[in-house]
Amino acid sequence: MEKKTLTLQNKETYAYLEFNPGAEKTVVLLHGNMSSSVHFEPLIERLSDDYRIVAPDFRGFGDSSYHQPIESLEDLADDLMDFLHQLSIDKAHIIGWSTGGGIGLKFAAKYQQARDKVVLIESASYRGYPIYRKDANFQPTDELYASKEAMAQDPVQVVPALQAIEQDNRPLMKQIWEAAIYNEGKPEEAAFDRYIRETMKQRNLVDIDWSLMTFNMSHTPNGVAPGDGSIEDVTAPVLSIYGKKDRVITETMFKETVEALKDAETEIYEDGSHSPITDFPDRLSRRILRFLNPS
Repeated sequence: MEKKTLTLQNKETYAYLEFNPGAEKTVVLLHGNMSSSVHFEPLIERLSDDYRIVAPDFRGFGDSSYHQPIESLEDLADDLMDFLHQLSIDKAHIIGWSTGGGIGLKFAAKYQQARDKVVLIESASYRGYPIYRKDANFQPTDELYASKEAMAQDPVQVVPALQAIEQDNRPLMKQIWEAAIYNEGKPEEAAFDRYIRETMKQRNLVDIDWSLMTFNMSHTPNGVAPGDGSIEDVTAPVLSIYGKKDRVITETMFKETVEALKDAETEIYEDGSHSPITDFPDRLSRRILRFLNPS
């Protein structure tokens, strides 16, 4: 898959994949943390006959630049709006996976005129993603990190992935993915290696982790940041997909987000991991297509 590039108004260079540009309607794919547009390969193959597919690498991921560090997921939602404007896309369906789901929710709230339907795949909660301090046995306590600097030293959820990226330790990164994300099934080896190569390009892991902790579209504080109440502005129809064997997103996070949305339906997979994209791409793509075009 060959990526294209364009330059945003903030001078960041965005790399992206595009397929079937002549289609009437557009689907935009928003990747998660430790990934890129390439991780959507299984969905792209199955959706591109029906839709124009556009999948960007967010700032600091994949082959996009990272000149200006992000401070929030909203920064990436703003990048996305400029990105779509550059491509003359006035309105699109939004599909967000994991962190991309949080970005998709913020985009849908802030840029209502630019979104059609929204699909959340194992999405971060609308109240953010907490990282708790660890005790001497590396077990989570009930205390959230109060600063980015402290969170960056987390010995379980941050440091191993950060070191793997900094040292280009692909075997370690594969172990992390197998333990946390591909715990139900792995892609075939060539694809797995391709996805890991993309993961190793990330330059903003700590910034993204902290942005997830401080992400809060609810009306109440989440323990780190006050809520901005913007979940009320998500009026688009939403399909939220969750696998009960997800080791990243809890069922509580999934349910609280669905309950906060005005117009949401769900799809729950008993055998799904954090990556239904690779677990069962045929089943996932059929469900998405029924939601986007029910007729």
